Parts: sequence; structure tokens; C-alpha cells
Amino acid sequence: MATFKAIRIDKADKGTTAALVQFDEAELMDGDVTVRVDWSTLNYKDGLAVTGKSPVVRRFPMIAGIDFAGSVEQSSHPQWKPGDQVICTGWGMGETHLGAYAEKARVKGDWLVALPKGLSAREAMAIGTAGFTAMLAVIALERHGLTPDRGPVVVTGAAGGVGSVATAVLAKLGYHVIASTGRAAEADYLKSLGAAEVIDRNELSAPAKPLAKERWAGGVDSVGSTTLANLLSMTKYGGAIAACGLAAGMDLPASVAPFILRGVCLLGIDSVMCPVEARKAAWNRLASDLDRAKLAEITREIGFDQVFDLAPQILAGQVRGRVVVKIS
Repeated sequence: MATFKAIRIDKADKGTTAALVQFDEAELMDGDVTVRVDWSTLNYKDGLAVTGKSPVVRRFPMIAGIDFAGSVEQSSHPQWKPGDQVICTGWGMGETHLGAYAEKARVKGDWLVALPKGLSAREAMAIGTAGFTAMLAVIALERHGLTPDRGPVVVTGAAGGVGSVATAVLAKLGYHVIASTGRAAEADYLKSLGAAEVIDRNELSAPAKPLAKERWAGGVDSVGSTTLANLLSMTKYGGAIAACGLAAGMDLPASVAPFILRGVCLLGIDSVMCPVEARKAAWNRLASDLDRAKLAEITREIGFDQVFDLAPQILAGQVRGRVVVKIS
């Protein structure tokens, strides 16, 4: 095809504009693999890009979308051949490299991961960047030495994409999961994922004490700011918090006390430039450690044209679980 459907973001006099357009294949960026995109997702960063609420897009014009699953159409990369089923997340897609909200994508073959056996392309995007990030956080906690017998674990933003997958995975691995959410109505949903307790995020929103009562051995935080500071102050001796988001802000109004008096560790999780071997390990773990039935329950499907309606909602914390976008 000479052109294909894509959500294109352009620079405007004030901010940016986003529209569903026909994109010329000749305008695709350099890469050694061309992929027919079947599925993508709606992530928090996609919401920022489509609405223009934050300057995440650094090149114009840009095709939005930070992750996809699809089939290789053309390849000069030795690892990939036409027909291969692949996943791509991060690497600046939708920010500096033309992204996933398009019927075609051209990327570097080194960015791709093979679709794990037993996982469909739709399921891979039901997991998406959010679920992949959650799994990286779980693996980091395990490497730190966290095990279910060490005590409860906390998950913030639990009804969101990262939080939903983290809750489900940690529960399946045998952890006592404390899910924190600002949406009390989602308590039953979180318990259906395996959460043993559900707490109101307001418990973590007051200015953090240097050290508070020890409540958990570890946690996954996608919120940042005061919430993360409170998590650290309430972490048990030798515990760790994996931080992977900034929904509440980039600041961290915390004290060094948890680090130097309780030996607490703060584990940074980056899914954008994560090395390929770590990506493979995370996706293989997701294929085995995430209950597929629960994944289906937390997922809904939308079309291209619905991205514009859902983007503001995900920024407002009104989207539960995962959203897959059917591309072709």
C-alpha cells in the first residue's frame, strides 16, 4: 500500500494536533524491519501524546503509539523474516521514532522481541508496555531478594494498567497484595485480580514522615511524588520499592531515613531503553506467570477512532485495566 491509516501528531501554533490520516509509506523512518501492525494499546504516555498535555513528542510529524504486536512484512535484519510474529515496546516510538498507531511500522530489528509461544498478538498488547513494565518491577524485587514469606507487598495506582498486571502477577506468585487506589468502586475488581487488601490512596497522600510504621516488605509504584515517599517510609527493614511511574508528579519529597536506618532500596524501572535480553526474560515470565483468564477480564478493545475519546480519560485516572487498540 502506498498509504496507510495512522494517528498523526503535528505541531500547531499552540501545542499540537492529533488526527486519523492516510500516511505515506515513503515517509516512514529508517529501519531494517517493516511490520504490519495488528494490535497496539493505550498507555498513559499515549494519552499525554494524543492530548498534547505533556511534551512527550519530540519530532514532528509523529505517529503516536508506544507499542505494537504484528507480523514482519520485510526484513534485512538476520534475525527476522516475513511472517514472524513480533512485539515492540519503547525505544522512543511515539516520541522520537514514528510509532504504533498505524497499519505499518518500520523499526530496527534489534528493538523487536519474538511473540512468546502460547501468547496471541492481542494478548501481548493486552499486556503491553504497562504489563511489561510491571513484570520488570516484579523481577527487580525478586532480584533484591523479595519472597512471599518476607511480608505483604503494596501496589499503587492498582486499578490502572501497570497496577492491574502487577497485582495479578504478584498474587499468582503467592504474595499478600495490598492494592492502593483512589477509586473505592474498584475494590471488587482488585480483589478479583488477587488483592488481599484494598486501601484508599489518601492513606499515602499526606506529607511523608521520615520513618513511619513498617507495613510492607516491598512494592510496585506507578504514582511517584508523595505517594512514593510514603511507601518508602513504611517499608520494612531490608525491603524495596520498584518505581516505574509519575502519575502524581516527578518530585520525591522523601527523607534518607528509610535508606540509612532500615536499609530500604529504591529500584528504578525503565522500560523504554531496557536491554533486549531483559525484555525477553520479562515477556517469557508474563507468558507463564500472568493468569490469561484474568488478563481477559481486565482488557477491553477499541478501534482507531476511539483513541481520541479514551486518551483524556486515561490521564484522568478513569480507565480501568488495559485497553487494546485494533489496528488491522
